[in-house]
Amino acid sequence: MPNNNYSPAPTKSNGRKGYASNKGDYQSNDGARKPRHSQRPDRVQREDSRDKDFSNARAKTGKTFQGDKKLDKLESTEVGESFETFQEMDLPERLTQELAKMGAVTPFPIQSATIPAAMAGRHVLGRGKTGSGKTIAFGVPLVAFLAKAGNQPRVPLKPKALVLAPTRELAQQIDRELAQLAKSVGFYTTTIYGGVPQHRQVEALKRGVDIAIATPGRLEDLMAQGKIDLSGLERVVVDEADHMCELGFVEPVNRILEAAGDSQKLLFSATLDSEVAQLVKKFMPSPYVYEVPGEVNESSDIEHRVLVMDPKDRSAIFHRLVQGSGKSIVFVRTKVTAEALSSSLNDAGVPTARLHGDLNQAQRTRNLDRFIKGAARVMVATDVAARGIHVDDVKLVIQLDLPEEYKTYLHRAGRTGRAGRSGTVICMVPSGRSRKAEDLLKRAEREAIYSNVTPGHELLEELAGPIAPPMVVDSIDFGDSRFATVNKNKVRNDLRSRHTPNKMGGAKDRRYKSR
Repeated sequence: MPNNNYSPAPTKSNGRKGYASNKGDYQSNDGARKPRHSQRPDRVQREDSRDKDFSNARAKTGKTFQGDKKLDKLESTEVGESFETFQEMDLPERLTQELAKMGAVTPFPIQSATIPAAMAGRHVLGRGKTGSGKTIAFGVPLVAFLAKAGNQPRVPLKPKALVLAPTRELAQQIDRELAQLAKSVGFYTTTIYGGVPQHRQVEALKRGVDIAIATPGRLEDLMAQGKIDLSGLERVVVDEADHMCELGFVEPVNRILEAAGDSQKLLFSATLDSEVAQLVKKFMPSPYVYEVPGEVNESSDIEHRVLVMDPKDRSAIFHRLVQGSGKSIVFVRTKVTAEALSSSLNDAGVPTARLHGDLNQAQRTRNLDRFIKGAARVMVATDVAARGIHVDDVKLVIQLDLPEEYKTYLHRAGRTGRAGRSGTVICMVPSGRSRKAEDLLKRAEREAIYSNVTPGHELLEELAGPIAPPMVVDSIDFGDSRFATVNKNKVRNDLRSRHTPNKMGGAKDRRYKSR
């Protein structure tokens, strides 16, 4: 029986029916777009519709997809007072001692410039690449103000300071540093983020906390339930403000800042461009703007490399890069790739963890801890981790799948070269397809070294270092697995039998003595 569901064949310029075999055979219906060779009109229509959808999305969200534009940056307008040591900033002595214990003896440029401005009560707009010390730059003023106010009773559900972060991982990383500083002078922090039950977070707020580190989604949920009150906030920090806008948190952040009233605002980010201009204009009149000198166009401690290779050599070259003893972060496009690649690397003897959106919070935390402690030398991650991994000793960032946006490239690259260390960002590109990498680096204002490589090339050993020996661990994390089932009743009965007298034995002894 014939199938009549096929779409009719297009008409050629000569009037005959059928699909074109020569360029120009199609009749142009409207003259707006002339189909390319081998393109069917129905496919052209679908592509036009898709382009229109992307164009509408760009207009609504500001995200630029494949055609992302270089955005204007907010430039510094004044030069403020800076200090060479933390002691010169008139900070509490216990706070400076704790900073010294953390290894922060001399302030980084962003810290020496923005901490005095924040302590003077100014709104602060700070830009510095990831790893430049932004957490201490906004953490020290928060803790110092609390210490100078003295011990005041904590009010349940009303924190005195708030730090907003775009992701759970970043909120946890901030809390690790901030909790240490706050505890040194007798104050406490708590984290508020989704993906976990809210009970413990609410209980901590009921007991009273000084500083809350939160993601916008869960924070708004608790505000709607009446579980947190922001009216008592004295200071609010928005970390990674541009990423907050990219993730669609512009409206939630607006509502949160409105609820915070006339509190002092501090915005810090690795990139600070016109996307956050509306937040600055609305909530931060006459802010102190700071940008780390020399970091607008290039970062001298990060080397950018583009490795061009034959597609069949990709596996061997990638395997050699991750065999070095240094830590590496590999960025991929999809969760499926992250799972498959991490499994393959573990099978090949390279200790690897993975980080992507399908993992629950406990799995993310466990995998990140393994990477931080060195139990895994390689972390395979999707862009969910681009701002969530704050590890100072990452040697290589390998971009297995190139991002579409230059800002994503910069945030990935920011995982290495942290805290004054050097690092290398590697883009793996197949032969004949380096144009995308060139355009991406041009928009990111980064200069890269291009190299054609093959398996065994001396450059691979130069980048990765010598092959690391197999890791020897003292203990292995078995997760929820148990070697033997523990019978609590059996353990209790055994303890009783060991430590209580035997009544029958005692009776036998008495009878024996009476004889």
